[in-house]
Amino acid sequence: MKLYLPLLGFLAVVGLFGFGLWWNSGHNTTLVPSPLIGKPAPDWKLPLLYQPTQTLDKTAMLGRPYVINVFASWCYVCGDEAPVLMAWGHDLGVPLIGYDYRDKRADALAWLGKHGDPYTQVVADESGRTALNFGVYGAPETYLIDAQGIIRWKHIGPLTPGVIRDKLLPQLRKLGVQPKAAA
Repeated sequence: MKLYLPLLGFLAVVGLFGFGLWWNSGHNTTLVPSPLIGKPAPDWKLPLLYQPTQTLDKTAMLGRPYVINVFASWCYVCGDEAPVLMAWGHDLGVPLIGYDYRDKRADALAWLGKHGDPYTQVVADESGRTALNFGVYGAPETYLIDAQGIIRWKHIGPLTPGVIRDKLLPQLRKLGVQPKAAA
């Protein structure tokens, strides 16, 4: 019997690995549910990227829905997302706040100069501390926050025309926003 224990252990590990592969093949593992959906957005106050002596905060945004898009100059996928935001950003019907995450100011400004700036305002979180309160995993990520400051939707990864059309726009309509016809 002792001779078969290593073989049985190996077969158990292979079986668990196979079960994991089977389980993940039928489930979308890119969806990471946020425990903040339906809860107040964390308090935040960050300097404006273009005017670092001025700040924007949660209280200034209360009274209207808005979208926060987390990006960074070091984020390769953010470059893929940039043309989508340029095409759709001004047609959402709400402010689109750019959230520069763990980036040097000069790098972020150069990145926006290269890729375009679809944002109503851009805030900078160079240390990344405020992003922790939002549960940011990395860039890009996007949040929809309602007029009362409640997080209503979160998307991890780049926004695509399909994600905007099929997921974000319906969420905006639920909040009474009438987005313009977009690109």
